[in-house]
Amino acid sequence: MPVPIASPHLSALQPRGVELRRVAVNGVELNVALLGEGPAVLLLHGFPHTWQLWTAVMGPLAERHRVIAPDMRGAGASTRAAGGYDAGTLASDAEALLDALDVRSAAVVGIDAGTPPAFLLAMRRPDLVRRLVVMESLLGGLPGAEGFLAQGAPWWFGFHAVPSLAETVLTGHEAQYVDWFLDTGSLGAGVDPAVRDAFVRAYTGADALRCAFSYYRALPTSGEQIAACVDGGRLTVPTMAVGARPVGRALERQLRPVADDLVGHVIEDCGHIIPLHRPEVLLRLVEPFLAPGPRGLPPRG
Repeated sequence: MPVPIASPHLSALQPRGVELRRVAVNGVELNVALLGEGPAVLLLHGFPHTWQLWTAVMGPLAERHRVIAPDMRGAGASTRAAGGYDAGTLASDAEALLDALDVRSAAVVGIDAGTPPAFLLAMRRPDLVRRLVVMESLLGGLPGAEGFLAQGAPWWFGFHAVPSLAETVLTGHEAQYVDWFLDTGSLGAGVDPAVRDAFVRAYTGADALRCAFSYYRALPTSGEQIAACVDGGRLTVPTMAVGARPVGRALERQLRPVADDLVGHVIEDCGHIIPLHRPEVLLRLVEPFLAPGPRGLPPRG
Protein backbone atom coordinates (compact mmCIF):
# COMPACT_ATOMS: atom_id res chain seq x y z
CA MET A 1 0.00 0.00 0.00
CA PRO A 2 1.39 3.45 -0.86
CA VAL A 3 2.63 5.36 2.17
CA PRO A 4 1.81 9.06 2.73
CA ILE A 5 4.91 11.22 2.70
CA ALA A 6 5.28 14.53 4.53
CA SER A 7 5.02 17.30 1.93
CA PRO A 8 7.58 20.12 1.67
CA HIS A 9 5.07 22.14 -0.38
CA LEU A 10 3.06 24.78 1.46
CA SER A 11 0.06 26.62 0.12
CA ALA A 12 -0.22 30.36 -0.35
CA LEU A 13 -3.77 30.15 0.96
CA GLN A 14 -4.33 27.32 3.41
CA PRO A 15 -7.50 26.93 5.49
CA ARG A 16 -6.82 26.62 9.19
CA GLY A 17 -5.81 23.10 10.16
CA VAL A 18 -5.10 21.79 6.66
CA GLU A 19 -2.43 19.10 6.50
CA LEU A 20 -0.49 18.71 3.24
CA ARG A 21 0.97 15.32 2.36
CA ARG A 22 2.63 13.71 -0.60
CA VAL A 23 1.01 10.36 -1.27
CA ALA A 24 2.54 7.81 -3.63
CA VAL A 25 -0.16 6.29 -5.87
CA ASN A 26 -0.32 4.61 -9.26
CA GLY A 27 3.27 5.49 -10.21
CA VAL A 28 3.08 9.18 -9.25
CA GLU A 29 3.10 11.27 -6.08
CA LEU A 30 0.06 13.42 -5.41
CA ASN A 31 0.16 16.53 -3.26
CA VAL A 32 -2.93 16.18 -1.05
CA ALA A 33 -4.68 18.61 1.31
CA LEU A 34 -6.46 16.95 4.25
CA LEU A 35 -8.86 18.53 6.71
CA GLY A 36 -11.42 17.32 9.23
CA GLU A 37 -12.69 13.98 10.48
CA GLY A 38 -15.69 11.86 9.59
CA PRO A 39 -17.05 10.35 6.36
CA ALA A 40 -14.60 11.03 3.55
CA VAL A 41 -15.20 13.52 0.75
CA LEU A 42 -12.79 13.48 -2.21
CA LEU A 43 -12.59 16.75 -4.21
CA LEU A 44 -11.23 16.65 -7.79
CA HIS A 45 -10.39 19.98 -9.46
CA GLY A 46 -10.10 21.00 -13.10
CA PHE A 47 -8.10 23.52 -15.19
CA PRO A 48 -6.48 25.92 -14.40
CA HIS A 49 -6.86 24.90 -10.76
CA THR A 50 -5.13 23.11 -7.92
CA TRP A 51 -6.54 21.79 -4.65
CA GLN A 52 -6.88 25.46 -3.65
CA LEU A 53 -9.99 25.67 -5.82
CA TRP A 54 -11.78 24.26 -2.77
CA THR A 55 -10.45 26.62 -0.08
CA ALA A 56 -13.81 28.37 0.44
CA VAL A 57 -15.73 25.11 0.95
CA MET A 58 -13.19 22.89 2.72
CA GLY A 59 -13.67 24.42 6.16
CA PRO A 60 -17.46 24.06 6.26
CA LEU A 61 -17.30 20.55 4.79
CA ALA A 62 -14.65 19.55 7.31
CA GLU A 63 -17.03 20.26 10.20
CA ARG A 64 -18.66 16.89 9.43
CA HIS A 65 -16.32 15.21 6.93
CA ARG A 66 -12.77 14.17 6.27
CA VAL A 67 -11.97 16.33 3.26
CA ILE A 68 -9.38 15.02 0.77
CA ALA A 69 -8.34 17.47 -1.94
CA PRO A 70 -5.44 16.41 -4.15
CA ASP A 71 -3.54 18.24 -6.81
CA MET A 72 -4.38 15.91 -9.68
CA ARG A 73 -1.67 14.22 -11.73
CA GLY A 74 0.54 16.86 -13.37
CA ALA A 75 -1.04 19.79 -11.49
CA GLY A 76 0.25 21.91 -8.64
CA ALA A 77 2.84 20.10 -6.55
CA SER A 78 1.95 16.63 -7.84
CA THR A 79 4.22 14.66 -10.19
CA ARG A 80 4.44 16.05 -13.70
CA ALA A 81 3.99 12.67 -15.28
CA ALA A 82 4.82 11.89 -18.88
CA GLY A 83 1.37 10.37 -19.43
CA GLY A 84 -1.74 9.04 -17.79
CA TYR A 85 -4.02 12.06 -18.31
CA ASP A 86 -6.97 10.07 -19.61
CA ALA A 87 -10.03 9.82 -17.37
CA GLY A 88 -9.53 6.12 -16.72
CA THR A 89 -6.02 6.56 -15.34
CA LEU A 90 -7.09 9.59 -13.32
CA ALA A 91 -9.92 7.51 -11.83
CA SER A 92 -7.33 4.87 -10.92
CA ASP A 93 -5.24 7.61 -9.27
CA ALA A 94 -8.24 8.63 -7.18
CA GLU A 95 -9.04 5.04 -6.22
CA ALA A 96 -5.43 4.40 -5.21
CA LEU A 97 -5.36 7.61 -3.18
CA LEU A 98 -8.41 6.56 -1.18
CA ASP A 99 -6.81 3.16 -0.63
CA ALA A 100 -3.56 4.76 0.53
CA LEU A 101 -5.49 6.85 3.04
CA ASP A 102 -7.38 3.74 4.23
CA VAL A 103 -10.73 5.10 3.03
CA ARG A 104 -13.33 2.41 2.35
CA SER A 105 -16.24 4.71 1.46
CA ALA A 106 -16.20 8.26 0.09
CA ALA A 107 -18.35 10.89 -1.52
CA VAL A 108 -16.63 12.10 -4.67
CA VAL A 109 -16.99 15.64 -6.04
CA GLY A 110 -15.57 16.60 -9.41
CA ILE A 111 -15.63 19.77 -11.48
CA ASP A 112 -14.39 20.47 -15.01
CA ALA A 113 -11.58 17.96 -15.77
CA GLY A 114 -12.27 16.29 -12.42
CA THR A 115 -15.75 15.22 -13.52
CA PRO A 116 -14.90 12.40 -15.98
CA PRO A 117 -12.60 10.55 -13.54
CA ALA A 118 -15.12 11.05 -10.73
CA PHE A 119 -17.82 9.55 -12.96
CA LEU A 120 -15.67 6.59 -13.99
CA LEU A 121 -14.69 5.89 -10.39
CA ALA A 122 -18.35 5.80 -9.39
CA MET A 123 -19.19 3.53 -12.32
CA ARG A 124 -16.34 1.15 -11.56
CA ARG A 125 -16.53 1.16 -7.78
CA PRO A 126 -20.08 1.80 -6.53
CA ASP A 127 -19.02 -0.06 -3.38
CA LEU A 128 -16.45 2.67 -2.72
CA VAL A 129 -18.30 5.81 -3.90
CA ARG A 130 -21.34 6.48 -1.70
CA ARG A 131 -22.34 9.79 -3.34
CA LEU A 132 -21.25 11.55 -6.53
CA VAL A 133 -21.37 15.29 -7.29
CA VAL A 134 -20.28 16.45 -10.74
CA MET A 135 -20.14 20.01 -12.03
CA GLU A 136 -19.56 22.11 -15.13
CA SER A 137 -18.19 19.50 -17.50
CA LEU A 138 -19.25 17.10 -20.22
CA LEU A 139 -18.88 13.33 -20.28
CA GLY A 140 -17.29 12.54 -23.62
CA GLY A 141 -19.76 12.14 -26.45
CA LEU A 142 -22.71 10.90 -24.39
CA PRO A 143 -26.03 12.17 -25.79
CA GLY A 144 -27.56 15.23 -24.16
CA ALA A 145 -25.00 17.95 -24.83
CA GLU A 146 -25.98 18.68 -28.42
CA GLY A 147 -27.42 22.09 -27.56
CA PHE A 148 -24.32 23.15 -25.68
CA LEU A 149 -22.10 21.99 -28.56
CA ALA A 150 -24.26 23.45 -31.33
CA GLN A 151 -21.60 26.06 -32.12
CA GLY A 152 -18.73 23.65 -31.51
CA ALA A 153 -16.60 23.00 -28.46
CA PRO A 154 -15.09 26.00 -26.61
CA TRP A 155 -12.19 27.47 -28.58
CA TRP A 156 -9.47 26.48 -26.13
CA PHE A 157 -10.19 22.77 -26.53
CA GLY A 158 -8.76 22.79 -30.03
CA PHE A 159 -5.90 25.10 -29.08
CA HIS A 160 -4.85 22.91 -26.17
CA ALA A 161 -5.20 19.69 -28.14
CA VAL A 162 -2.46 20.46 -30.71
CA PRO A 163 0.74 18.82 -29.40
CA SER A 164 3.33 21.37 -28.20
CA LEU A 165 1.54 24.40 -29.66
CA ALA A 166 -0.15 25.97 -26.65
CA GLU A 167 2.80 25.60 -24.29
CA THR A 168 5.12 27.12 -26.89
CA VAL A 169 2.83 30.10 -27.46
CA LEU A 170 1.94 30.69 -23.80
CA THR A 171 5.27 30.28 -22.03
CA GLY A 172 6.03 33.67 -20.53
CA HIS A 173 2.36 34.69 -20.65
CA GLU A 174 0.90 32.21 -18.17
CA ALA A 175 -0.45 34.80 -15.75
CA GLN A 176 -2.49 36.57 -18.42
CA TYR A 177 -3.87 33.26 -19.65
CA VAL A 178 -4.85 32.01 -16.20
CA ASP A 179 -6.42 35.40 -15.45
CA TRP A 180 -8.66 35.09 -18.50
CA PHE A 181 -10.07 31.79 -17.26
CA LEU A 182 -10.54 33.07 -13.72
CA ASP A 183 -12.24 36.27 -14.83
CA THR A 184 -14.47 34.47 -17.33
CA GLY A 185 -15.19 31.66 -14.88
CA SER A 186 -16.36 34.12 -12.22
CA LEU A 187 -18.37 36.36 -14.61
CA GLY A 188 -15.83 39.12 -14.06
CA ALA A 189 -15.82 38.99 -10.27
CA GLY A 190 -12.32 37.51 -10.05
CA VAL A 191 -11.01 35.33 -7.24
CA ASP A 192 -9.01 35.84 -4.06
CA PRO A 193 -5.57 37.18 -5.07
CA ALA A 194 -3.78 34.49 -3.08
CA VAL A 195 -5.69 31.75 -4.89
CA ARG A 196 -5.06 33.43 -8.22
CA ASP A 197 -1.32 33.64 -7.49
CA ALA A 198 -1.23 29.97 -6.46
CA PHE A 199 -2.88 28.96 -9.73
CA VAL A 200 -0.48 31.11 -11.77
CA ARG A 201 2.54 29.52 -10.05
CA ALA A 202 1.12 26.06 -10.64
CA TYR A 203 0.76 26.64 -14.40
CA THR A 204 3.95 28.57 -15.08
CA GLY A 205 6.57 26.96 -17.28
CA ALA A 206 6.46 24.80 -20.40
CA ASP A 207 6.35 21.50 -18.51
CA ALA A 208 3.50 22.62 -16.23
CA LEU A 209 1.55 23.73 -19.30
CA ARG A 210 2.35 20.48 -21.11
CA CYS A 211 0.79 18.52 -18.24
CA ALA A 212 -2.30 20.74 -18.20
CA PHE A 213 -2.88 20.43 -21.91
CA SER A 214 -2.31 16.67 -21.80
CA TYR A 215 -5.79 16.42 -20.24
CA TYR A 216 -7.24 17.87 -23.46
CA ARG A 217 -5.02 15.71 -25.67
CA ALA A 218 -6.35 12.64 -23.87
CA LEU A 219 -10.03 13.59 -24.42
CA PRO A 220 -10.56 11.12 -27.30
CA THR A 221 -9.31 8.27 -25.10
CA SER A 222 -11.37 9.52 -22.16
CA GLY A 223 -14.46 9.64 -24.36
CA GLU A 224 -13.93 6.04 -25.45
CA GLN A 225 -13.54 4.96 -21.83
CA ILE A 226 -16.75 6.72 -20.81
CA ALA A 227 -18.70 5.22 -23.72
CA ALA A 228 -17.42 1.72 -22.96
CA CYS A 229 -18.27 2.08 -19.28
CA VAL A 230 -21.83 3.22 -20.04
CA ASP A 231 -22.27 0.41 -22.56
CA GLY A 232 -21.39 -2.06 -19.82
CA GLY A 233 -23.57 -0.78 -16.99
CA ARG A 234 -25.46 2.00 -15.27
CA LEU A 235 -24.59 4.67 -12.72
CA THR A 236 -26.17 3.34 -9.54
CA VAL A 237 -24.56 5.78 -7.08
CA PRO A 238 -26.83 8.65 -5.93
CA THR A 239 -25.64 11.55 -8.07
CA MET A 240 -26.02 15.32 -8.19
CA ALA A 241 -25.22 17.32 -11.33
CA VAL A 242 -24.60 21.03 -10.76
CA GLY A 243 -24.42 23.50 -13.61
CA ALA A 244 -23.72 27.20 -13.98
CA ARG A 245 -22.38 29.22 -16.93
CA PRO A 246 -21.65 27.99 -19.50
CA VAL A 247 -22.54 24.29 -19.12
CA GLY A 248 -25.95 24.70 -17.47
CA ARG A 249 -27.99 21.49 -17.63
CA ALA A 250 -25.97 19.80 -20.39
CA LEU A 251 -24.20 17.46 -17.96
CA GLU A 252 -27.47 16.59 -16.25
CA ARG A 253 -28.98 15.73 -19.64
CA GLN A 254 -26.06 13.44 -20.40
CA LEU A 255 -26.46 11.66 -17.09
CA ARG A 256 -30.25 11.34 -17.08
CA PRO A 257 -30.44 8.24 -19.35
CA VAL A 258 -27.65 6.34 -17.54
CA ALA A 259 -28.21 7.25 -13.86
CA ASP A 260 -30.59 5.46 -11.51
CA ASP A 261 -30.71 8.24 -8.90
CA LEU A 262 -30.01 11.73 -10.21
CA VAL A 263 -30.84 15.25 -9.06
CA GLY A 264 -29.86 18.30 -11.08
CA HIS A 265 -29.40 21.97 -10.20
CA VAL A 266 -28.33 25.11 -12.01
CA ILE A 267 -26.87 27.95 -9.95
CA GLU A 268 -28.05 31.21 -11.45
CA ASP A 269 -25.69 34.16 -11.89
CA CYS A 270 -22.71 31.89 -11.35
CA GLY A 271 -19.64 31.30 -13.46
CA HIS A 272 -17.83 28.08 -14.24
CA ILE A 273 -15.63 28.03 -11.12
CA ILE A 274 -18.53 27.43 -8.76
CA PRO A 275 -16.49 26.64 -5.59
CA LEU A 276 -14.83 30.06 -5.76
CA HIS A 277 -17.62 32.15 -7.28
CA ARG A 278 -20.66 30.89 -5.32
CA PRO A 279 -19.29 28.68 -2.52
CA GLU A 280 -22.15 29.44 -0.15
CA VAL A 281 -24.76 28.31 -2.69
CA LEU A 282 -22.76 25.20 -3.52
CA LEU A 283 -22.55 24.30 0.16
CA ARG A 284 -26.31 24.66 0.57
CA LEU A 285 -26.76 22.13 -2.21
CA VAL A 286 -24.10 19.57 -1.40
CA GLU A 287 -24.01 19.44 2.39
CA PRO A 288 -27.44 17.77 2.76
CA PHE A 289 -26.70 15.54 -0.22
CA LEU A 290 -23.39 14.32 1.22
CA ALA A 291 -24.81 13.61 4.67
CA PRO A 292 -24.50 9.93 5.65
CA GLY A 293 -27.64 7.82 5.66
CA PRO A 294 -30.70 8.44 3.46
CA ARG A 295 -30.08 11.05 0.84
CA GLY A 296 -30.84 14.58 2.03
CA LEU A 297 -33.12 16.91 0.17
CA PRO A 298 -31.24 20.05 -0.90
CA PRO A 299 -33.10 23.12 -2.10
CA ARG A 300 -34.76 22.79 -5.48
CA GLY A 301 -32.91 24.46 -8.31
